[in-house]
Amino acid sequence: MKRLLLLQIFLLFGLCSFSQSVDEIKRNTATYLWGEGTGSTISRADQEALANLISQISVFVESLTESAANEVQEGDFFQFKESFKASVNTYSNATLRNADQIVLSDEPNARVFRYIKRSEIDRIFAERANKIKEFARYGEVAGKENKVADALRYYYWALTLLRSHPDGNSLIYNTMQGQIALLATWLHNQINGILLDVQMTVDGTQHRTNYWEYFLKITYKGKPAVNFDFVYWTGRNYSSLISARNGQAIVEIMGENKVELIDIKAEYMFEGEAILDQELRDVMQRIEMIPFRNNHYKVPVGQPISKETKADAKATTGGVSKTSEALQLADSRLYAEKMKELIAAIRKKEFETVKQLFTPEGYDIYTRILAYGKAIVIKEPELVYLQTDKSVVVRAIPMQFGFPNNSRQFVEDVVVHFNSNALISNITFGLDQIAVDDIMGKELWTPEARWILINFLENYKTAFALKRIEYIESIFDDQALIIVGRVVKDAPTRENPYLNNYIVQNNRLTKSQYIRNLRHAFSSNEFINIRFEDNIITKAGKGGEVYGIQIRQDYFSTNYGDTGYLFLMVDVNEPDTPVIHVRTWQPHRNADGSIYGLGDF
Repeated sequence: MKRLLLLQIFLLFGLCSFSQSVDEIKRNTATYLWGEGTGSTISRADQEALANLISQISVFVESLTESAANEVQEGDFFQFKESFKASVNTYSNATLRNADQIVLSDEPNARVFRYIKRSEIDRIFAERANKIKEFARYGEVAGKENKVADALRYYYWALTLLRSHPDGNSLIYNTMQGQIALLATWLHNQINGILLDVQMTVDGTQHRTNYWEYFLKITYKGKPAVNFDFVYWTGRNYSSLISARNGQAIVEIMGENKVELIDIKAEYMFEGEAILDQELRDVMQRIEMIPFRNNHYKVPVGQPISKETKADAKATTGGVSKTSEALQLADSRLYAEKMKELIAAIRKKEFETVKQLFTPEGYDIYTRILAYGKAIVIKEPELVYLQTDKSVVVRAIPMQFGFPNNSRQFVEDVVVHFNSNALISNITFGLDQIAVDDIMGKELWTPEARWILINFLENYKTAFALKRIEYIESIFDDQALIIVGRVVKDAPTRENPYLNNYIVQNNRLTKSQYIRNLRHAFSSNEFINIRFEDNIITKAGKGGEVYGIQIRQDYFSTNYGDTGYLFLMVDVNEPDTPVIHVRTWQPHRNADGSIYGLGDF
């Protein structure tokens, strides 16, 4: 009885002190926004308090932009005021994680008080402005590297988020050329400019049973587009999304007769990939899309491709650069005959007829490549034969892969490795030409070290696509430091029904835990595709051939996707058995713009 009395006295004093702070918060309207709720349970009272708080946040955010929005002139390319109103709740959702809670009374007559500082919302505005400018910068970098899909994606995402910012009509941006630009106009012009600079031609056709294949050459400013995403009219509807690579793709149209024009629409919104970013996804769901009519192309069939385009394509898509010309095989006739036989077997779908070309392990990888997705060889590839220390490497067969239960098709450059007995011992998906040239340009490293790193990265990427869990397990050190990140949705609960945010979980795993998780991911996904960008490779000061690899990675699978920064510390002193000692992932750069690297370990 005495203990119960003491507890009641404690609660009474506690509630009095809360009451005083609540009154202070309510009076201090210049600093705080707040909401109060009642209910038979704390959960219901909290739900009502958060609803009231959201209402206050929405009114506050909207009032901040009322005068600015009214200044937008009629005829501007988007209605700023309306689009901002539609996305106000994206800020409300973002602030809920930072809203403090005070329980004023317990059940059954529960009262809950929620509040937040107005300055917290200003901070969120600043963070969103930084993200807009970060996307704009990614778009600029991608455009300079002829990565058309990436440039369009980042520019459109920046423009979308801009429409959700209270200062969206006046935000300025320092371009890579040192110009000061009004983002609202500049982003719009960048997207239109890219779409106008894309050219497409049909560079060959092939008749199949009941349908025709049309081989596309896609250029941007006269050079092959490193990547380009599009859909085409099949005669009945639009196709699944095609991710072209190095200016090459293939379209299939039903019918016995050739079509005269191919109707193509460039992808620029990338709504499917917006799941990688919580804020972006929220905004895209709430506001109307921005139409860019220049994304529509009518490509004539039968018009020959120009000599200039062919020359440019050969110069950039062969998988070899000036830094590796010295490695070209002097006499490639033996390997050329084997490659001709291999490509013919894939085209005819007579896969087993070339088993004699492979080692047992090479044939296993070959069958996995074919099982990755419906595989089509894109026209006649320009193959390059390179002599490395122990093998001959053939770069590269452009192949398009599709999946029965997915609305996306990928183009990959397939690289073939012959051993010293002229048998195919390995097949990988190649890095893009920019990444290859970057690594081959490291003249202080030996040529052998450069090709070892290219080979390692291509094997790493391919192992995930082909779900080669045994290979991945073999390259991780038993004591490796593994930090795994995953973007997850923090779902609403009874205690907090307004949770609806995407959060990042970072966990340190043992090798066995990491491999177990990968097994589950591999078994539950029809496909996995990894795209590398902006790779930076540095050599450690000691330990021989130990390298730090920093990569911006996009990860796509059937039921999950994320984007972030991957760091690998890999030991390639034994080229045939590379060892990963550190693997980290982070969704964003650090505050100073850095990501994990050799200096952190």
